[in-house]
Amino acid sequence: MTRQPVHYAPPPMADLGFWRLAGQDPDRLAVVDPEGGEISAGELLAASNRLVHGLRALGLQKGDVLATVLPNGAPMLELFLAATQAGWYITPINHHLAGPEIAYIVDDCEAKALIGHERFAGELSRAAKEIRLGPEGRFSIGEVDGFRPYAELSNGQPDTTPSDRTVGAPMQYTSGTTGRPKGVMYHHRGAYPQARAVVGHTGLSPSAVHLWTLPMFHCNGWCFPWAVTAAGATHVCLPKVDPTEVWRLIRAEGVTHLEGAPTVLSMIGYATEAAPVETPVRLATGGAPPSPAILRRMAELGFEVTHLYGLTETFGPVMICDWRPEWNDLGEEEQARLRARQGVGNMISCTARVVDGAGQDVPADGVAVGEIALRGNNVMLGYFKDEAATRQAAPDGWFRTGDLGVVHPDGYVELRDRSKDVIISGGENIASVEVEQAIADHAAVLEVAVVAAPSERWGEVPIAYVTLHEGAQATEEEIIEHVRTRLARFKAPKSVVFGALPKTSTGKIQKFRLRERTEDGEA
Repeated sequence: MTRQPVHYAPPPMADLGFWRLAGQDPDRLAVVDPEGGEISAGELLAASNRLVHGLRALGLQKGDVLATVLPNGAPMLELFLAATQAGWYITPINHHLAGPEIAYIVDDCEAKALIGHERFAGELSRAAKEIRLGPEGRFSIGEVDGFRPYAELSNGQPDTTPSDRTVGAPMQYTSGTTGRPKGVMYHHRGAYPQARAVVGHTGLSPSAVHLWTLPMFHCNGWCFPWAVTAAGATHVCLPKVDPTEVWRLIRAEGVTHLEGAPTVLSMIGYATEAAPVETPVRLATGGAPPSPAILRRMAELGFEVTHLYGLTETFGPVMICDWRPEWNDLGEEEQARLRARQGVGNMISCTARVVDGAGQDVPADGVAVGEIALRGNNVMLGYFKDEAATRQAAPDGWFRTGDLGVVHPDGYVELRDRSKDVIISGGENIASVEVEQAIADHAAVLEVAVVAAPSERWGEVPIAYVTLHEGAQATEEEIIEHVRTRLARFKAPKSVVFGALPKTSTGKIQKFRLRERTEDGEA
């Protein structure tokens, strides 16, 4: 019999606070779910163990893939915990996708089981007609044609036999905005310390109440399913972001933590129910640079906003805008400007680099622009079944993000733009983010996105798509002049289109759709 030394154990994802919490305080409130009610830590553990038993009986073995199409809720949490305990890969699929898109991911990741929810019955039924996975591997919460009842999996005897836990991390799929989505392979060596980093940076503890405004399917909820459980905090599940319900839960449940894209902050901050909270709420935001305007608004309401930066390929937030105590004495405008930076690597990350085309670091002067490059335990193993894309993404051992940024003298990185979003006008580079933040500082503006439009004279010119606050008014000329008072005149948009902005299910603005509208002559 081979014995491991006492100072070594495989990365214990299944033990990340799970057994400790349920064993020491099984009656502690672990989950508040709109469909399942209140669930204790002991009940959460038992439910996850029953799933392990049920799926093992189905034939799932260590290293197999389990796909899900579920809203935020207790079943999704139970499956996250069951998969890490049993050594399966779990692939949470964006439930806003169409049936053929769901089918593509289920087949591509070679899933042995698919668990869905009747809320998405239409697209799941469409997917079922195309996927290779037969009816014996399909289960649903509620009724979906061609799917067996989820209860068949969750009514078995608890199974507490853990795997060796050296495999069985999730596999995420990219958004696929420029082609077929790619499978991003995660690993325990990354997910385990990343979850611990999330606990440390956000201050999760047994007294914390975490509201799920972030979809659990998105980068595995930035590893918060494990982090919140490990800290002994309470999960408050929210199937979709509804500002009225968010404010009700903040007050009724005593919410202390939540996350979301800057558009989610706008939904919350400017909701009819918005009013200063009695106890500060820690809010983490990422997905796009938050404007100083929305950061000021959230501060007025008592939210302590931390800006994060990451990608699907980095288990979610790989960088954090760590707040320095000496910045507390700065003025409101300067604080908002500092909070909008992407910051530095989190506590388990390697130092982020900004490199030029030759892979050399650009000067840390806050001016020289390069591509953000990352490496470390919280970077993916690679793209599933796509070695060429993996090599292209990390040509020299550093993962290229596709994001352009600068490094300030204090070492903090600031995003300038996505490489594909830079506007080249008359030979000059215009960062769309810079123009967006100038427009967002207008009192009437709720949301904004800036894209390039073709120009015979200049090659490209910036076009702004703007959503105004309810009841607010502003003209195209007023917005353009507002930008000209803050930036060089050539950076001002040549046209302004008012209306709602297209977004992903996580609240990120879909610039590629705006570019399509621009090419079709809308602007």
